[in-house]
Amino acid sequence: QIYVSVAETESEVVDDFVDDITPALPNDLKHIPLVFEKLSTEETLRRSEEFYKLMNKRRTVRRFSSEPVPMEVIKNIVKTAGTAPSGAHTEPWTFVAVTSMEVKEKIRQIIEDEEEINYKKRMGKVWTTDLKPLKTNWIKEYLTEAPCLILVFKQMYSFRDDGKKKLHYYNEQSVSLAAGILLAAVHYAGLVSLTSTPLNCGPALRTLLRRPSSEKLTLLLPVGYPSAECLVPDLQRKSLDEILVEF
Repeated sequence: QIYVSVAETESEVVDDFVDDITPALPNDLKHIPLVFEKLSTEETLRRSEEFYKLMNKRRTVRRFSSEPVPMEVIKNIVKTAGTAPSGAHTEPWTFVAVTSMEVKEKIRQIIEDEEEINYKKRMGKVWTTDLKPLKTNWIKEYLTEAPCLILVFKQMYSFRDDGKKKLHYYNEQSVSLAAGILLAAVHYAGLVSLTSTPLNCGPALRTLLRRPSSEKLTLLLPVGYPSAECLVPDLQRKSLDEILVEF
């Protein structure tokens, strides 16, 4: 027997005993020529500057308009996130889009109940003090104001057609990459969002949304348009010299 162990960044371990090893992808997987258009240096520079200027306008928004977003837009955003690279091409992500007010209200109740405990007991004074300038608390109006909530689940493992467990290597990193692309796609589409990580809410939300035990909630993003009275903190980003090291 061969013992297979995959350790995740949050110290989760997925173990499986297998009698034989066969690749999750076909052994005779075809490799095809890359479709690639080489741009001029000038065009490459122009695109890089244009995309930076666009993304530099992105802000975290906590007050949303109730104006609906076409589901086709949400689907395109999720399809874009699904182009992210993943370990061994396992694509270990599930995106749950919620537009039903009834379900959004249940999500809000679950999160606010836990967040009140988080703010009052679990997070501690240092954490809550750091959050005060941002004016956040356990009341999450955006969960019912935003026309759509996208919940990002990472798949710890899945099952192949032959019933054997398919390990999802580097699922944390893979889903993080997909979430970053998702956020960029939201902004590129002319929408706004907020990246939230509801503490201690994962199991209840997973049950509500009927996700399997092999999945774990990673992020929740409300998606939509900002409200007319939306305010954002006047924050400054680090300079390039502070984030780039060159050799």
